[in-house]
Parts: sequence; C-alpha cells; structure tokens
Amino acid sequence: MSGGVSKIRVLAVDDHPIVRQGIAGLVGIQADMVLVGEASNGRDAIQQFRMHQPDVTLMDLQMPEMNGLDALLAIRGEFPDAKVIVLTTYAGDAQILRALKAGAQAYLLKNTLHKELLETIRTVHAGKKTLSPEVSYQVAEHATDDTLTPAEIAVLRLIAAGNANKQIADQLSITEETVKSRVKCILSKLGANDRTHAAVIGLKRGIIEL
Repeated sequence: MSGGVSKIRVLAVDDHPIVRQGIAGLVGIQADMVLVGEASNGRDAIQQFRMHQPDVTLMDLQMPEMNGLDALLAIRGEFPDAKVIVLTTYAGDAQILRALKAGAQAYLLKNTLHKELLETIRTVHAGKKTLSPEVSYQVAEHATDDTLTPAEIAVLRLIAAGNANKQIADQLSITEETVKSRVKCILSKLGANDRTHAAVIGLKRGIIEL
C-alpha cells in the first residue's frame, strides 16, 4: 500500500455464515485491517491460506469435513510462521492446550468477540501470544491435574459411548480387572463421582469427543 502502513490481512474460517459476516463487518471498518478471504471448513481454510497467505487467521475449531485443529496443524506444517487465533464456543481446557500445542497464538471464546477480537488480532500480528481471561482460568484450573493416559482416554471414550466394563474389556482386548482399575484412576484424576460424571467431565473439557 503506497504512502501508508500496510494493513493486517485477515482470513476468517468458520462454518457459520453469520459469524463470518460478523467478522467481515468488524474487520471491514478498521483502518488497519482487511479481510482477504473466508472459509467454511478446514480443507477450504488450507486452500484459502495458500492462496492469500494472510497475516492472521481466525480459526473455528468445530467444523464439518475437517476440524480447525487438523487445519491448524496442516497450515503450520506448511507455513511454520502462520499466526492463528482459535475461535470457539467451547471452553474445554484439553481443546485449548491441544490448539496451543499445535501452534495457535491465541484462543478466544466466541462470546467475547468484537473489541477483544480486534485487540487480539493486533496483538498476534505483533508477534505476541494472548489468552482471554476465561481461557487462562480454564487452563490454569487444570494445569496441575494428573493428565489421563492414552489408555485411560480410550476407556473413558467407551464409557461415554455407553459401554459396560465387560464390553470395554472385549473391545480393548484387556481384562475386566484392568478396566476397573483404569476407571478408578479416571474417577480420581477427573474428580468424578461416577462413570457418567467422568464422561460428562471428559466431554466438557474436550478430553474426548463423541
């Protein structure tokens, strides 16, 4: 751009047209930003990113065809310097940690959009990481928890799908005793009262998905 500061080029990725319209409207009236592209799923996001190579990408996590986390991993694999802000309606801390580990610079809940979104785009563009207060709380609240092992997550996933211990043992080719001991560890680590409560916590925190 001649004579002025170049604008922050933004890509909006969300499967809800109304959210993309909201972002487009918000970004469109900022003197220092321009929306260069929109995508409605992860696969589309990767193509749009390749085409526009935006400064900052706003990425929804839950999308059809390919979710935001997989798209984030693919984009960061191809463009290691990509700056991505993850947007979600979901404050599950396991999801947050997964997105941050995958290279997201920021994580915003959709209910905190507008002013916070614009500030976050500018902060991330300047090369800093940022988390909204609720998200920081979610991460901090569980940072010291014993994380579930992959074996325990496999059991929790089958509990959430409604399987009894014997069915879980059969499906994972382990003994019922092993299932019981894993269930005991899961309840203790999640602070759950029973199996159903553990499944609810696991889903709420994004440790498992149905």
